[in-house]
Amino acid sequence: MTDPSMTDSARVDRELRELADKQIALGEMRGTPAADPVNVPMIRHWLTALGDANPAYLDQGVAPPAMIQVWTMQGLRQDAKDRSPVDDMLAALQAHGYTGVVATNCEQTYHRYVRLGERLTPSTRFTSLVGPKRTALGEGYFATWNVTWYDEADEPVAEMMFRILKFRPRTGTAKPPETGRREPYPLRPAVNADTAFFWEGVQQGELRIQRCADCGELRHPPGPICPACRSTNRTHTVASGHGTVYSYVVHHHPPVPGRETPFVVAVVELPEGVRIVGNIVDCPTDAVSIGMSLRVTYRALDDELVLPMWAPGES
Repeated sequence: MTDPSMTDSARVDRELRELADKQIALGEMRGTPAADPVNVPMIRHWLTALGDANPAYLDQGVAPPAMIQVWTMQGLRQDAKDRSPVDDMLAALQAHGYTGVVATNCEQTYHRYVRLGERLTPSTRFTSLVGPKRTALGEGYFATWNVTWYDEADEPVAEMMFRILKFRPRTGTAKPPETGRREPYPLRPAVNADTAFFWEGVQQGELRIQRCADCGELRHPPGPICPACRSTNRTHTVASGHGTVYSYVVHHHPPVPGRETPFVVAVVELPEGVRIVGNIVDCPTDAVSIGMSLRVTYRALDDELVLPMWAPGES
């Protein structure tokens, strides 16, 4: 029975919490076994897409651990029996206006490599709903769940903990402060000891790529250890600022605070031999194509944040 003294937001919150308790009580729910066993063509496609030339996987008949989700991904036509306890929770949040989504955590555990011919089964357990919380993106709820993949002997081979924020995107344009400063852009990159040099370069109009100070290997994204020689000594080089479209997506939905949809997010291949992710600007979305030549450009999104983006140009 509805309490007439409750506000709309309180009623929504109670409804969401009751549903969350129900989904948590369901415990771990088994999904449908993978449509296909672990196979060579899919592994080869994955390695090609990621530029991974390590021959060990196919030589040893095992799959890269990070492929674990691939084997049980559902197609566009989801069968009702394959719905997990997460689906109803996310649908309820969506229905109540929490249409924005951003991933916040993904903790992964791999018990062993999966081998060619194995057919895996996913199992999902919804664990918590926390909120409502006020964030820079808008008010929302943090939803957390775990997925475990089992082999045909019912032994776990991998686990993932997912946490996302489902939020109500802000509407309208906030009034600038009386100081005349622009409202801070809500989606700010993380700056730490590994990435500070990159963002310092952006402020100076330089596209800096991390380089191993011992073997000279270039790497992006930046990291603390060279993947080639395991050295922790690092420096950087300044890239030419040219590149080509390696792959891209056109983002239509959900809404993204501070951005107008649709917009293009691309993986840009640099002549220096690394790839970098960025937005393509100054170009209609339907004019973007694989192999398209690009040049870097720098855009100030507020009074402090500058992001490297990509515009059509000769490579």
